[in-house]
Amino acid sequence: MDTVSTYEILRLTITTVLLGSAPILAVALVVGLGISFFQALTQIQEMTLTFVPKIVAIFAALALTLPFIFGTLLRLSDQVFDLIVSGGL
Repeated sequence: MDTVSTYEILRLTITTVLLGSAPILAVALVVGLGISFFQALTQIQEMTLTFVPKIVAIFAALALTLPFIFGTLLRLSDQVFDLIVSGGL
């Protein structure tokens, strides 16, 4: 295994992790901003108000995007296993 193959596998892995986590992080960001705006407008500073809706939204987004995340991880594993079979590793 040479340096180019190692960098390619690392690039694929980092890209897959970023692509797989992007929908969940985007939902957490949008919900967090919405809650922050609501708290700023109403002057309600309850700690559970920030956590409960965000957790519910994250779990809902995870349930909806699980096939997409599985597909990206499956593509990565297929590519790495193809490299192993072809003797690239």
